[in-house]
Amino acid sequence: MVKEFLSYAIPSSLAMFISSLYTVIDGIFVGQGVGSSALAAVNIVLPFTVVLFGIASMLAVGGGALVSKNVGADEVDKAVDIFRQVFKLLLIISIITSLLCIIFNKPIVRMLGATKNLEQLAADYLLYYAIFCTPNLVGIVLNSFVRNDNRPKLAMVSTIAGAITNVVLDYVFIFPLAMGIKGAAIATGLGQIVTVLILLPHFIKKRGYLSFGNTSLDKATIKEVLNVGFPSFFGQASFSIIVFLHNIALSNFMGEIGISTYSIINYITTNIYMVLLGLTFGAQPLISYNFGRRDSKKMLKFYSINCKCSLIVSISAALICFVFGRSIVGIFTTDAQIAKLGYHGIKIACLAYIIGSINLNTLVYYQAIEIPKFSNLICLFRSMVFLPICLIVLPKLFGLNGIWSSVLVSESITFIVMYVIANVKLYTVKVINENENSKIESNISIEDLSNI
Repeated sequence: MVKEFLSYAIPSSLAMFISSLYTVIDGIFVGQGVGSSALAAVNIVLPFTVVLFGIASMLAVGGGALVSKNVGADEVDKAVDIFRQVFKLLLIISIITSLLCIIFNKPIVRMLGATKNLEQLAADYLLYYAIFCTPNLVGIVLNSFVRNDNRPKLAMVSTIAGAITNVVLDYVFIFPLAMGIKGAAIATGLGQIVTVLILLPHFIKKRGYLSFGNTSLDKATIKEVLNVGFPSFFGQASFSIIVFLHNIALSNFMGEIGISTYSIINYITTNIYMVLLGLTFGAQPLISYNFGRRDSKKMLKFYSINCKCSLIVSISAALICFVFGRSIVGIFTTDAQIAKLGYHGIKIACLAYIIGSINLNTLVYYQAIEIPKFSNLICLFRSMVFLPICLIVLPKLFGLNGIWSSVLVSESITFIVMYVIANVKLYTVKVINENENSKIESNISIEDLSNI
């Protein structure tokens, strides 16, 4: 089972790592080629781009979980129809979002907290990011469905190819062509187009279960997809809320230098988060498939393996930040004060992912077994209940250290509360038993009808 898990998790995590690494390189190019103000502007837009990623994740995980479950239950036609409906809905959402961002880019960045000095830079970044909104979202969703369609290596290759394209174009647009912050946004969009072009033949040439085709949006199916997938959106939105609340707290506490410092910390910790997310994305198809087969032992085993791997990754990342953090932060900025603040902050902030990784695994696990209410509770607790309290109380007690440690404390409290109210083993057995009873009742009803 470990080998089976790793066959999905390693390509997924590697793809996510490369994806996040190009985000880091993007930050390096922006910081060195455009300046610290540009870094702060990107960080202002970050909550919005994370929400867009959340919309894509909602459709990808919600649709992917239902597709894998139905394949596991030998209902392939239903799985294909779900995929086609999700893809159609995605195109509608991405086109509308793109138009709104292009038209209202300045009001949006002002709403996100951009100062007068940062408003134009942030608006430029959002404008050019929005132009490529459709390939950005489509790339994320198709990547997930390819993984659920038993081709995790193709998902990895497409992501890495897009990342390499992004890095090369980042350098060309920012340095030789001097396009500034808009060059970074355009490079990201073109990189996603490469990812999409690599993925499309899988569906067009029907190399797996899933393929493109015309279908009508069914209200019940879309509702089920959104219901299962909503915690992924909520999870990304909660991350967006975390960034937004930190931007406000740091702006009040330190001004723009605080936002610039936090943007560097975000670039670094995003790598940790994306690798952990890759592990959970690798586990999700396996859990969903065995949920369809009603195999609770395998479901819990994959969850356990995922948690152990996540702890290894998050602890290793924390050690790297402690030992090499000063050098890593120094790559992003030449400002000695920002570098010093960033190194101090990263040593504390990276610890949050040790506990946060287990919360993330549990969140996706409950989506995979279609109990999204607990996934939503995790998102609610970690970002909208405990974090705001921590950001109000801890800075008063510990100053800047209180801001950096707020996520760690919030994740820890969330873990304790969820362990008490939503034990994974207990609810796995419960949901399997409920499905078994439902199936028996359904079979009895069919037999009764045939007898009549």
